[in-house]
Amino acid sequence: METEKIIRLSVRNLVEFILKEGDIDNRISGTLDKDAMLMGGRLHRKIQRMMGSNYQAEVSLKLQLPCEGFQLKLEGRADGILLESEKTIIDEIKGVVRSLDRVERPVPVHLAQAKCYAYIYARQQGLKQISVQMTYCNLDTEDVKRFREEYTFEELEKWFLDLVHQYERWAKLQIEWEKRRDASIHQTEFPFVYREGQFDLAASVYRTIYHKKKLFIQASTGTGKTMAVLYPAVKAIGEGLGDKLFYLTAKTITRTVAEQAFSILEEKGLAFRSITLTAKEKICFCEETECNPDACPYAKGHFDRVNDAVYDMLEKQKKLTRESIERQAEDFHVCPFELSLDLSEWADGVICDYNYVFDPTAHLKRFFADNVSGDYLFLIDEAHNLVERGREMYSASIYKEDILEVKKLMKDRDKKLVKSLESVNKLMLEMKRECENYRLVESVSPFAVKLMNLLTQMERYLEEERNAGNAEQPDAFMELFFQVRQFLEIHELLDENYIQYTELEGSGRFKVKLFCVNPAQNLNHYLSQGNSTIFFSATLLPIDYYKQLLSVEKDDYAVYAESKFPQENRKILIGSEASTKYTQRGTEMYRKIADYLRSTVDGKNGNYIAFFPSYQFMEDVLEEFEKLASGVELVIQSQFMSENQREEFLEMFEEERDHPMLGFCVMGGVFSEGIDLTHDRLIGVIVVGTGIPQVCNDREIVKNYFDQRGMRGFDYAYLYPGMNKVLQSAGRVIRTEDDKGIILLLDDRFQNRQYQQLFPREWKEYEVCGRKEIKEKMEEFWENR
Repeated sequence: METEKIIRLSVRNLVEFILKEGDIDNRISGTLDKDAMLMGGRLHRKIQRMMGSNYQAEVSLKLQLPCEGFQLKLEGRADGILLESEKTIIDEIKGVVRSLDRVERPVPVHLAQAKCYAYIYARQQGLKQISVQMTYCNLDTEDVKRFREEYTFEELEKWFLDLVHQYERWAKLQIEWEKRRDASIHQTEFPFVYREGQFDLAASVYRTIYHKKKLFIQASTGTGKTMAVLYPAVKAIGEGLGDKLFYLTAKTITRTVAEQAFSILEEKGLAFRSITLTAKEKICFCEETECNPDACPYAKGHFDRVNDAVYDMLEKQKKLTRESIERQAEDFHVCPFELSLDLSEWADGVICDYNYVFDPTAHLKRFFADNVSGDYLFLIDEAHNLVERGREMYSASIYKEDILEVKKLMKDRDKKLVKSLESVNKLMLEMKRECENYRLVESVSPFAVKLMNLLTQMERYLEEERNAGNAEQPDAFMELFFQVRQFLEIHELLDENYIQYTELEGSGRFKVKLFCVNPAQNLNHYLSQGNSTIFFSATLLPIDYYKQLLSVEKDDYAVYAESKFPQENRKILIGSEASTKYTQRGTEMYRKIADYLRSTVDGKNGNYIAFFPSYQFMEDVLEEFEKLASGVELVIQSQFMSENQREEFLEMFEEERDHPMLGFCVMGGVFSEGIDLTHDRLIGVIVVGTGIPQVCNDREIVKNYFDQRGMRGFDYAYLYPGMNKVLQSAGRVIRTEDDKGIILLLDDRFQNRQYQQLFPREWKEYEVCGRKEIKEKMEEFWENR
């Protein structure tokens, strides 16, 4: 007998989904009247402590309700339950920044949430009557205003069952879809003939998901890793091992690879709703992304229409492509970005940037807030990028100069706000006097307290300005507002993985920074809300380094999937006469490197790319190369290229020509990973230097942090990140089993064991050569091909 489907839903999500209405308006912060963040949490606890012994705080409430064809399992947490003589009162606490004089009645969604808790509790306790109390608290003054209403059980039940009934049509639509999806998954076979090792890789992914573990995959180009990861994850969903997969990427181009993989499976009969989340700035219909009803016609009344737009797309089983979402948004006159977020709740697969899952200020709260967990499967592509991205997402800085700039702006506008800014500036001045270059500090808590006061004043000011009809504020003010808020959010995360320090930068700017050296713990906060995680990349060496910085588990699985491309199609050379060490740099060395480049492109007519450690180094070599470069076409990466300029750069590699072409690019830049120049579009890559990052305070802090823990600090701060750039750059050549090409590594340090132990297994055959032998070795390689 088929077991009845159980749908889990939080009380908050139910009421916000069914009862949402009105405009999109984020002119303040988009969150000021929602459950207030840091200060709201503290205020919650303070109010709860003041309520006496008859008050029970944070009461978990659950109810499983039979519906037509499924069971609805509702979960939530009441802020408090007060037993007052013969009465039972459900208390819901909300922190607000507006004056309580303006709070004339409870916000309908807030009240609905409390009424759901009241119904569940009354039903479980057999109560005939129960009261609901809405407690609003001003974050600045800590004043409290309460609204209380009494309900009979019968009227609550009638209201509650009507709410559930409105949700039922959505649930039934989803259940029918999932039946169709699962049936198609069972019938969908792997879309290709398995390459050597690809079946084992796919089996490892499925096994990891089955055991609810994490898997690290080092999979070189040619292993077919995208499909080998995606296919078993889809199969796992069909077997009930997950209900939604997140395909996470760092760059747009890898999102396209995931979309293509889903399309291939759909051509084989798979019914699977996948959606790619496009950044708000890119999908917005307006010239300026201003999300309020005065600036954007799609924001006006958006929430009144968006559920109809979503239901229509799901019911008609329209594909959730960017184009179809934009059409639907036009037809229903709603915001395309918000529509895509709502559709993601009903999708089986979500393709998106890392920040939609991991960023504490930008993650999808509908999936990852309030400790909501789901049967999520995380597929993390180009996972080597997540270390630095993780550090960025979980670090925060405040600059003294930004405080002063906003203080000047506010000078004649708001005395309280200016006083708070002065107080922050004064403390930063004291810290600056004690700092020559950078200075580690044990705690920035006194500074954070002053920032909390500043944030409250900024929120109050914004609310008053909005009520006075002055919604627009200077960019500098709003930027500081978000920075302060982020700093305080990060401050809540501080633990042994953080270093707190002050720094006087070379430019003279002074900052206080919370630096997340090891992001693993913070990443795990979100990953633990799912079932399983697959980290995969063509450059995940050494795997122990990535395990240390991306996971907190000690029993994660790891797989090395070797490329099965013919070894004889690849020639790897190390230039013995080249060095990029600072002590060796100068005109003579730039000329030697230019010689190597010239001899390489003379070996065979075709397209080549040379990757350099910096723009300055690239320009110095370019100057020497141009003296030797007759007959070689040059195409050069510039620092701030638009998307069109990038496309034009890559289009140069499509053209046929009767002379060699050499691209000058920077390691770690937009062309050093993610681009796919197959066959004869690229026949050689020259990597100039070991990719080691420049010495800076952050890098030195990382080095010292790991040294103090008995680990090789230099490797963690410099060697591993540098070699990852080298491997990524070299990976631009040899993209298919038919490709033939050369990889030239120009730095004598590549002959050292500490660098060579980071070479992938496919690089075991290499030769060392000087400038005089290189042309001959090139010609010999190409003749034999």
